[in-house]
Amino acid sequence: MISTLLERNVALHHHEEYIDVIVKSPRSNSQLIDFLEKELALSETSIAIALRHSEQDPGPLPMILWQYGLVSLEQLEQIFDWLEG
Repeated sequence: MISTLLERNVALHHHEEYIDVIVKSPRSNSQLIDFLEKELALSETSIAIALRHSEQDPGPLPMILWQYGLVSLEQLEQIFDWLEG
């Protein structure tokens, strides 16, 4: 429980930095989805859930995936590393 709270605090602390990475990323949403499926082995269902939530609660797809527990903090960092690349 405590480690989960610490993970969330770390991710939220870096939220503004993550937003900046997403905004500046030259990669498209379809490339991101392809990365999520192929590199992180996320299911189409998980991605669809996050996309539905992003329609109701606009925000960066990686953060929505993390907020709903569809990716771990480590996976979230991998996503942002990929977006920066």
